[in-house]
Amino acid sequence: MPYDIRLEHVASLPLAVVRRRAKLEELPAVVPAACGAVWNALKTNQVSGAGRHIALYFDDEINLEVGNELNTPITAGFGEVIASATPAGTVATTTHVGPYQLLKHAHIAIREWCASNGHALAGPNWEIYGHWRDEWNNDPSKIVTDVFYLIDS
Repeated sequence: MPYDIRLEHVASLPLAVVRRRAKLEELPAVVPAACGAVWNALKTNQVSGAGRHIALYFDDEINLEVGNELNTPITAGFGEVIASATPAGTVATTTHVGPYQLLKHAHIAIREWCASNGHALAGPNWEIYGHWRDEWNNDPSKIVTDVFYLIDS
């Protein structure tokens, strides 16, 4: 899939997350389970304004935060669910359309584009998963995920 990589300036998004550390091969189980844990905590505690699921990766050791974007920050945590936020700044970004197991291609495309265009990666990267649609159950080729890499500007 060809990717349209672009530079954008993004504001910080408030999040409710759990922290995890995972191996690459564990991500297909860890991310959905963590999303579910956060979603259930937000629902149980009647937190309004929860949006899309997100995974925020901090390093190549795969220390990450997984959860939901929020309209406003939470002021208290709920067990292991804590407040966090995405970084603000200039990002290289693209949209991946297709199954999650092919997301690595969007990451590779952004990294290669940054290297070819002289943009140094500044650390974290994240994925924001589109609001689930029933049609995706039968056709995962339509799943939409936005991928972001913070860059040095």
